[in-house]
This record gives sequence, structure tokens and C-alpha cells, in this order.
Amino acid sequence: MIDFSQIPSPCFVLDQRALECNLSIIDLVRRESGAEIIVALKACAMWSVFPLLAAHSDGATASSLSEARLVAEEFCAPAGQGSAPQARTKVHTYAPVFTDSDFPQIARLSSHISFNSLSQFTRFKAQALSLGISCGLRVNPGYSPVETDLYNPAQPGSRLGIDTLDTLPEGIEGLHFHVLCESGAQHLAKALEALESRFGHLLDAQTATGQPQLKWLNCGGGHLMTRAGYDIELLISTIRAFKRRHPHLRIILEPGSAFTWRTGFLVSTVEDVVERSGIKTAMLDVSFACHMPDCLEMPYKPSILGARDPQGCEQSYRLGGNSCLAGDWMGDWSFDRPLKVGDKVVFEDMIHYTMVKTTMFNGIHHPSIAIWSADDKLQIIKEFTPSDFKTRMS
Repeated sequence: MIDFSQIPSPCFVLDQRALECNLSIIDLVRRESGAEIIVALKACAMWSVFPLLAAHSDGATASSLSEARLVAEEFCAPAGQGSAPQARTKVHTYAPVFTDSDFPQIARLSSHISFNSLSQFTRFKAQALSLGISCGLRVNPGYSPVETDLYNPAQPGSRLGIDTLDTLPEGIEGLHFHVLCESGAQHLAKALEALESRFGHLLDAQTATGQPQLKWLNCGGGHLMTRAGYDIELLISTIRAFKRRHPHLRIILEPGSAFTWRTGFLVSTVEDVVERSGIKTAMLDVSFACHMPDCLEMPYKPSILGARDPQGCEQSYRLGGNSCLAGDWMGDWSFDRPLKVGDKVVFEDMIHYTMVKTTMFNGIHHPSIAIWSADDKLQIIKEFTPSDFKTRMS
């Protein structure tokens, strides 16, 4: 168990035991379903744990040149007993738009590239195919269980993915869809049903020599298989059934949150308590806007260790961030005792889609990054200083 008294503030701290528990579930799905599961860096690019992730996955996926470089440079499994380290992974890459300046470098780093449109594929296919890259197209099945428009890639008029396609262009070997977000196995089943309804004629398309043209189907991310109550058996049976219908296809899942779901915390400290119009606000050394933007964007109210929703007339607190944005606060929580300056406030489940979204608005520096190891030792991975802001803005 993490000893939070040892954790500096502010600090993101990853619990290695919790991560290893998630990885055992992911290994089970890989083994029993036959699907390849790759890590989506957009959820967590904490490359200090890449060796562990690489040992329990089939590669990684990137959405930009920066992510592709990080995979190529850092994503490899450590050496085992008497064995050499695993070769660094070539990346599965998808971006809504590729540019002439970035694409040549992305192509050199990628093994698979999915294009968002036919025009993008036409523009870059010569470069990609000359390097032996397996090319795919992102398609839109027209279904998504996501209710928040900001995160719904299948909403009417979506710019993400092709919604109609009669035939496969020469050189396309895969299809890619991404319509889930922290979703259940039943939602993947519905997504695959929608895919077969809209694009089933392409899944078994053949080349002029009678061979299947498609080699893989990337089912995107959003498969929250490590969440308590997730129906693992339904996920496995759904993938197996789809593979029986299309045995020539490699099935790829690229979850992000599932790898680091509930694996860590953001540790903060109360620096002041102010009261206005009968509302008490505990002012923290972290910012919702800068360090937890999903809380404001989704929006959602994060869980806090030792805190609860107020009951009746119970004393409650808003929590205020340390940026000047008027909306940099959330509420309300009750604690076992009144908050005072110096108290630590520990936000739960703050690894995925948090560190990757932090900003330096107001010049507020990032929280430190740490790992609480399986043998109960604290390892500080990174500390930030005001000079990081100057470097970034130069």
C-alpha cells in the first residue's frame, strides 16, 4: 500500500502492483481471444513503464510523429532470464491528417498506417507502399455508445473515418474503426455488428488472384477490460465469433485507459481555505484546468481518498485549482475532519488521460512523476521546475 506521506506534492504516482494486475487481465484476453492488443500512447505516454507494457502487449499505436518516435526509441521489453531485450516496436499509426513535413519520418517508423480519408491515402500511398508499410483506412460504422459529443467519433457529420466505401483501393490491407470510449464488451459486439452491416462487403474482398485483400481489422480503443464488472468472457467470445466469420483477419485492439485504469493518483496539498457566500473552498497546489482537464471537459467528478459526497447538512468543500481561470474548481466533497493548510488531498485514477493532457497555462509547472514499486519503494521519475516553462515557450 502506498505511503502517501512519502510522496512529494504535487505529484502523479503510479502504483506498480495495480498496473501488473491490469496487465494480467490484458494477457488473459490476448491469450484466450487470439486478438493482438497494442498500447495507445494517447492515454498514457509515461515511457518509464514502457518495458513493462511492452512485455504484456503486441506493440503500440501513435497519433503523431512525436508519439511514433517515442515508441521507436523506448517501447521494448526488458531482457528475461538469459535472453536479449526484445527489438523495439514499429508503431501502428493513425492521425486524422498527415502532413508533407511529418509523413516521411512517420513512415520510416511505422509498420502499419491507417488513413482517415481516401484523399490522404492517395496523397501518401507511394511513400508508404515503397517502404512496405501495411496500409489501412479508418471507417465509420455509424454506431457509438458515447453520449458526450466531445468524445463521440460517430456523431453526424463526424470528420473521423469514411462512412461509405464501395470497393477497396489497391494497396489497402486493413480497416480501422474507433467508436468506443471506456466502453463494455457489449458495445464492441454492437460496433462489429454495425461494421458488418455497413462494410461487410469489404471484409472478405478478394484480389485479382482470389486471395483476401484485407489482412487485419483494428477495432480501435475504448475497451475498458480492466474495469471491475467488465464482461471479459463476452469480449473473448465476441472476438472469437468474429474471427470464425472472417478467419483471414488479424484482430487488433488498441486500448489506452485499460492499461493504466485505476493505477495511480495525483497527490496535492491544501495551501489555503477561503470562504465566500457560505462556500468553503480548499485551495490546492494543483489545477483542474492544467493537470486534470478531463474533469472539466467530460465533465466528471473525480474520486478522492477519504472523501465522500456530502450528506444532508454535512460540512463540504469545493476544491480550487491554482490557476487564474475562474472555472478552475470542482465540488463538493466532505472529509472526516475539517481541511487545513498542509493537508494532502489525493485524487484517484489520475494516470490515464491526465499526464498526457497537462498544460503550463499561467506558467504553472507540472506535478512530479513517480512510481510506487511492487516492493514498496518510491522512485521519483521526473521533477519539473520553472525553467521548463521558459524552455517550452522559447
